[in-house]
Amino acid sequence: MSTSTLPEVDTRPESTEETDSDQPKVFHYVRKDKIAESAVMGTYVVALCGEVFPVTRSPKPGSPVCPACKEIYEGLRPGPKGDD
Repeated sequence: MSTSTLPEVDTRPESTEETDSDQPKVFHYVRKDKIAESAVMGTYVVALCGEVFPVTRSPKPGSPVCPACKEIYEGLRPGPKGDD
């Protein structure tokens, strides 16, 4: 089994899986450059775990993160210095 890194992966958690209280169950890691486009245009993003959804919420500190996304993100190589 081989692994590879995604090109230009800048990530931050984004939400999916709405609950009855209109709060997401977990937030997913997605490419940073796709977040604003999705929020404004309604386009779909692909999370590191493969989940596909439109960005509808922003995470707050302490929000739950998708375990699969977190595991993948922690296994990625660090990006170039100076990128946030």
